[in-house]
Amino acid sequence: MTKIRKISQNPLPINFKFSEQDFLRYHEAFLKSNLGSIYHSIPWKELVKTFNIKDKRKGRKSQFSPQGKLALMFLKNYTGLSDRKLIEQLNANYEYQYFCDIEILPESKISNYKIVSEIRVEISKKLDFLKAQKVLAQAWKPYMNYTDGFMTDATCYESSVRYPTDVKLLWESCEWIYGQIKRMNKIVKGRMPRSKFNEQKTKYLSYSKSRGKSYKKTNKRIKSLLYLLEKLLGQLSDIQQKLPENYGMPKRFYARVSTIKKVLKQQQELFSGYNVKGRIVSISKSYIRPIVRGKETKRVEFGAKANIVQIDQIDFIEHIDFEAFNEGTRLISSIWFTQELFHSKTKYLGADGIYATNLNRKYCNTNNIKTGFVRKGRASKEESNLKQIRKSINIKRATEMEGAFGKHKNHYGLNRVKARTKKTELLWIFFGIHTGNSVEIGKRIKKAVKSSQRA
Repeated sequence: MTKIRKISQNPLPINFKFSEQDFLRYHEAFLKSNLGSIYHSIPWKELVKTFNIKDKRKGRKSQFSPQGKLALMFLKNYTGLSDRKLIEQLNANYEYQYFCDIEILPESKISNYKIVSEIRVEISKKLDFLKAQKVLAQAWKPYMNYTDGFMTDATCYESSVRYPTDVKLLWESCEWIYGQIKRMNKIVKGRMPRSKFNEQKTKYLSYSKSRGKSYKKTNKRIKSLLYLLEKLLGQLSDIQQKLPENYGMPKRFYARVSTIKKVLKQQQELFSGYNVKGRIVSISKSYIRPIVRGKETKRVEFGAKANIVQIDQIDFIEHIDFEAFNEGTRLISSIWFTQELFHSKTKYLGADGIYATNLNRKYCNTNNIKTGFVRKGRASKEESNLKQIRKSINIKRATEMEGAFGKHKNHYGLNRVKARTKKTELLWIFFGIHTGNSVEIGKRIKKAVKSSQRA
């Protein structure tokens, strides 16, 4: 029988029903594929225990097993597909089904593409970075050669938000409050309170279309929108009092109103010339802060800032926060973090100039840790050897560490994190980084198997 058959030219109907022999044949082919090597690299049972995911005893049973839920998150970052496209591919691709521990029959395909985001929300509540990474580190340790040294650097994984300006932020706030007033007014069946919303809308559209946005024009728009937003918030408060007593608004309504009030206060202070801490840049994602990076192309980024530790080209998240922090203060905690993961003493590390503080230098010298920092003070007798060590560490850091950030952002969905809440964004970043790791470990496992077969 030929390996590949054309259905249109085949006189006999093809039997698509899987026998036990066919199932094993396809499963063996899956395990030999690239996706199968990733499947081998992940310690599923230990990871499920860490996330504490269990099947429901009561009610409707979940379509995915606990392992399948985690696998779907890995698959999401590996493929880079949208939730809808991922489910479409899962319905048709047997390798994806094996990976996610699920069998989908042709007559009962998954039609609810929102199941991906539902699972993401469920798992995000149970994510513990340290516990989960300990499990992965212990599983991957046999395939890692150099666990006595590491490279470290910080990067920003940007959220999928429009570039925020003061005018945009104030207009979005005005637009949302005005929409709520219109909805509540229909319930009260009263007359719409007077405001210059439509007039300001015309002026905002004219301003946004203009190419040359001078300081004077911008200042004028901000001043007008501050006045309008304050007035609309007062009108919203008045109309809320007219609502029936049994009429309750959802929690997200009060959270959004509270955020907009903070935006108004912050923008008033900024307009008056004061500095503002914890500046809000998005009303839908109030936890995002501007992260000043000082790059040539992007001076400011908006998303989660992470201090990443790389050990033998495998990356781990040492610290992550949406608030800006100085990564130079994280070096000693990074040393403790790597020692806790792999239970091996650190002998060398590579980091850029921001980490080379007096405190960090003193700690590294006390513990005999070789660094790539620029020499400070008089040269020692072994300066030529130390210079060579520093050079090799810095080359390794510059190539492998910076390359890792590009890999995460270009290949594993971390260029723009499209999750909608703080917890789901952190989960998205976690799976994006460790999907890249599992691909690398999968290659090493495959290489080890081939070399053992040859021997």
